[in-house]
Amino acid sequence: MIQNLMKSFGDVAAVKDLTIEARDKEFLVLLGPSGCGKTTALRCIAGLETPNSGKIFIGDRLVNDLPPKDRDIAMVFQSYALYPHMSVYDNLAFPLKMRNVPKQEIDGKIKKAADILRITHLLKRRPKQLSGGEQQRVALGRAIVREPKAFLMDEPLSNLDAKLRLHMRAELKNLQEELGITTVYVTHDQAEAMTMADRIAVLNRGELLQLGSPEEIYRTPSSSFVAGFMGSPPMNFIDCKLVEEEGRTFLDAGAFRLDVSDLAGSMREKTSELVLGFRPEDISVQDVPSPESVQAQVYVVEPLGSEVILDLKVGESLVKTRSPPDFTPTPGDKVHVLFRKSKLHVFDKKTERSIL
Repeated sequence: MIQNLMKSFGDVAAVKDLTIEARDKEFLVLLGPSGCGKTTALRCIAGLETPNSGKIFIGDRLVNDLPPKDRDIAMVFQSYALYPHMSVYDNLAFPLKMRNVPKQEIDGKIKKAADILRITHLLKRRPKQLSGGEQQRVALGRAIVREPKAFLMDEPLSNLDAKLRLHMRAELKNLQEELGITTVYVTHDQAEAMTMADRIAVLNRGELLQLGSPEEIYRTPSSSFVAGFMGSPPMNFIDCKLVEEEGRTFLDAGAFRLDVSDLAGSMREKTSELVLGFRPEDISVQDVPSPESVQAQVYVVEPLGSEVILDLKVGESLVKTRSPPDFTPTPGDKVHVLFRKSKLHVFDKKTERSIL
């Protein structure tokens, strides 16, 4: 879909040599922090921004020189962009009227879209009479009636409250699968990306850092940035050094040492300045020490009902771990943490690249 896309605003490069292909009928999510270039890339695909260089294909057709109306895509914005003076029916009909679609065909398309989105009872209302979730459905309906080759969605759920956002995630994913239309979806919410995407493209500073399934991105992040962006609570990081003594390999974090001799052969490179990464669910907390456990002090206890998040001080570092709800130590208590070595990540501190 995008080949070597470049887009700058003055001296600021918003998108740098970006190449991504969305597969047929795929739900592809562009994920990253504010300012990473994801919305700019989407607007280039839509024809709302002109790239400095690169090629944009929709299907097999090169669309760089086509105006937005001729690209056969439908875009859903964060703001919904509904016409306030029009009824829901007229909002849905508007893009079809602009294409001189016959009235009977317009009626059929709107009935079909309204049935799918369960908004038939809203067709005579105006946008101000709708809830946020209902406005979202109408915005989606306006995209559906066009029967485009692709949906482009720019953070369409961000204006909804938390409960409705959770509900609409499932609705939107189910709708996309039912319609079978290729969808490129922009968000900064990693939970949204994990639950909805077939594949995720993680961007930062205009560059593609990793492209893969949600499971691949979560379990085998390509860099410490990707690792820290995915997951809630996010991955823990501790600076360490690689030390080899008497035929054994250790990660020395100052407050503790981990024997990683069994993993040393899997390290893609060996540099001295490293960052140890581990997810909260990949360390266990116990009351009593064991041969390879590390002492820690409970800093904060965060009960969440189904689990407890413990903030622990390990040396000078603060790390988070998940624990069962019946394990509720008191801040200040001494505990012992055990690392699941098969789940450890090691990153080069300078390049941020994963080496294990």
